[in-house]
Amino acid sequence: MKNRTKILLIYTGGTIGMMKDYGSGALKAFDFDKLVKNIPELSQLDCDIDAISFDNPIDSSNMNPEYWGTMASLIEGNYESHDGFVVLHGSDTMSYSASALSFMLEHLAKPVIFTGSQLPIGDLRTDAKENLITSIQIAALKKKGVPLVQEVGLYFEYKLYRANRTTKINAEHFQAFVSPNYPPLVESGVFLKVYEENLLPRRGGKQFKVHKNMNSNVAILKLFPGIGPNVLDSILKIEGLKGLILETYGAGNAPTENWLVDSLKKAISDGLHVVNVTQCSGGSVSIGRYETSQHLEKLQIINGKDITTEAAVTKLMYLLGNGLSPKLFKTIFETPLRGEVG
Repeated sequence: MKNRTKILLIYTGGTIGMMKDYGSGALKAFDFDKLVKNIPELSQLDCDIDAISFDNPIDSSNMNPEYWGTMASLIEGNYESHDGFVVLHGSDTMSYSASALSFMLEHLAKPVIFTGSQLPIGDLRTDAKENLITSIQIAALKKKGVPLVQEVGLYFEYKLYRANRTTKINAEHFQAFVSPNYPPLVESGVFLKVYEENLLPRRGGKQFKVHKNMNSNVAILKLFPGIGPNVLDSILKIEGLKGLILETYGAGNAPTENWLVDSLKKAISDGLHVVNVTQCSGGSVSIGRYETSQHLEKLQIINGKDITTEAAVTKLMYLLGNGLSPKLFKTIFETPLRGEVG
């Protein structure tokens, strides 16, 4: 008898594992075993499913790098014994967590699929069953005995996306996530359609490595008409700040006023890493294309290109946590490490 594919479910918390308290109307986490009992269809899948849960499942609004480390450790500890992993996670910060894990899991040769739901598993109209069942099926896909997906993905509402290309766009619709600058990896219909040309190339032979040191001394500043030096300076004065995501207009444009140029110039000379990311949901930063970004180009600000804010933040934490040389930082950030930037 051939060895059956083994999938590990990791429950962190979130709507997919919650039941409604009809007294208060609030959603509360319930025992993970009940989640499995609510989906008897899991027994029909052609794979063995193990499950593990956070000791204290959390609402994803409470997610932080320490929990990312816990997830990475669970995958690391079960990496040799399982063929794929499905992480059940609240949707609010799922793109952050999934992006973070994509960087933390180096030379990943197995699927790590994040999923969740907009409605609890016990709800009559829940999207949880389809999301979970299909995520497990995708995690179990093999080609010539080798996992077909060898990266961190995010599955929601019939589509698997590269995790570090996603962002949550809707708090109410079942189609809660998009990947604005990269096509889906898999689409679920009557059949599972795998777009192999969109998958990360396989990197056989390289040793799987887990990085757990994430430096969270970073900040995000979204530019807006009327922003003044007091706002920027208050951010730059944060004690211990190592990196700043600057969400700029359009193709990477910003005010050309002297206060902004002077403040950023001093901060960068003092060792702060500043990344230029567009506020637009789609498209790319193109520093120097317009006059209103040429001053940023002269400051040698890091070009975020078409990276999402979620991936930019977590990549910044990852590179800072790994003690990258300041001379190499800009070059490495602008280089795709896990397919997060085009």
